[in-house]
Amino acid sequence: MGDFNLALVIVAIVVCILVFIFNVYLLVNYQHPDDANQAYFPKFVVVLGLSIAVISILMLPADVANRQACKQAIYNGACNLTLPMKSLWLAIYIVDAVLVFFVIPFAMFYYEGDQDKSVGKRIKSALLWVITTAIVCALLLGILYGLVGKVDFTVRHLSSTTTNFPSTWDFSSGQQCIGSGASQCAAYTAPPSSEKTWTMRTTFPEYVVALATIVGSVLFAIFGGVGIACLPLGLIFSFIRRPKAVITRSQYIKEATELGKKARELKKAASELHQEERSGSKGRKWRKNVKAVEKELLQLEEDVKLLEEMYPQGEKAETSWALTVLGYLAKLVLGIIGLIVSVAWIAHIVIYLLINPPLNPFLNEVFIKLDDIWGLLGTAAFAFFCFYLLLAVIAGAMMLGLRLVFITIHPMKWGATLMNSFLFNVGLILLCSISVIQFCSTAFGYYAQATAAQEIFGHTLQSLRGIRYLYKYNVFQIGFIVLAGLTFIYYAAFGWKRRKPSGRFQLSS
Repeated sequence: MGDFNLALVIVAIVVCILVFIFNVYLLVNYQHPDDANQAYFPKFVVVLGLSIAVISILMLPADVANRQACKQAIYNGACNLTLPMKSLWLAIYIVDAVLVFFVIPFAMFYYEGDQDKSVGKRIKSALLWVITTAIVCALLLGILYGLVGKVDFTVRHLSSTTTNFPSTWDFSSGQQCIGSGASQCAAYTAPPSSEKTWTMRTTFPEYVVALATIVGSVLFAIFGGVGIACLPLGLIFSFIRRPKAVITRSQYIKEATELGKKARELKKAASELHQEERSGSKGRKWRKNVKAVEKELLQLEEDVKLLEEMYPQGEKAETSWALTVLGYLAKLVLGIIGLIVSVAWIAHIVIYLLINPPLNPFLNEVFIKLDDIWGLLGTAAFAFFCFYLLLAVIAGAMMLGLRLVFITIHPMKWGATLMNSFLFNVGLILLCSISVIQFCSTAFGYYAQATAAQEIFGHTLQSLRGIRYLYKYNVFQIGFIVLAGLTFIYYAAFGWKRRKPSGRFQLSS
């Protein structure tokens, strides 16, 4: 038993190191050339945030493996030699909350500050914003914790008469309990009035995690519901809308000329907005125009990329076109696999979560049978489904971010991602990762039973005063399914159409 526990600790340490190295690799390859050899503090926050998000997802499979480490303990206290998962869960999510609500906003305010100001003034401005946010959050959390920071457990008061200890044990359908003629036990015959509410105050760290989970659950229901459909369908319809052949040189020159005109218009608009910013006139119209320029710039970059695909140049033009074709074929394959996983997720939510009692454990049984084949196979499949859900949240956020005016657009692009976009997306991933873990611990409750995650996210969270009704009536799950269905309909109706190029760009007067 001790050897198994030691191996689990070693695997956990190795995985954390690999996650850190992989996130450094992502940062180096995604960062914009303008951020090279500078902005070290935002880069540190990005790597730390991504590592926390990935590790938090991997902790649920580790929690299951940790439970199995002392499943057949033969001496008292054997489970004390395993990982302290409950303490680790609370620590990882307190760090998560601090990063999302304090550290990442500070890094973004500092990075986006006026470059003409000194470092001290930029730090001062960012600290003022963060301190104000911290005071408001601390007051709000303190008031809420003092007023409603309690959990209400529904319990049943049972009582029965005493009887002599039997000399033989003879139970049947007509004799289910000890005692002559006792066809049913006290738990079955107790009247409805025996139900009572047992109230106790939760710990402050658990309450902070619970509130962060609620905020993340709202985003998860929106972005996850949209993303679970748009992630695979976006890949499939990208293959359908792919360029079928290479265009002629005259067509290329015509399209490139139009894109050049649009680029000059955007450059002129950006210069005007920069002058307005320096003059201090940053009103509602200015912010609206900034978002319009950002949106048009993204569309221009997409048009340039598509034009480069349709007319490859250079000595290796044929190789470039072949790689483009293979890339779209890979999107089709990945899209089909993703569609199968998405359908499995939606079916599992309906069968296991929305219908009471559940019709079938479904994916829970699949993971258990995979564990019977090989010890870590079910755990690996379990981790894959959790990661896929997080990818769906990211895909949904990117899709809605390009279409909703009130959401700032922060695209992630290989070799062209600024640190503010990195920080925004890391904050979103961290906030939603809490809800992904809570959702997975509920959706796979049969497979992940008796884990520390279920104790925190299953019992405490779903019994928290003022919040439990959201989980009792499956508000987030229903919203998830509804948005997934609407997104499927949207893609079926409009996903196959090519996006028409936008007209001449002008700032609002």
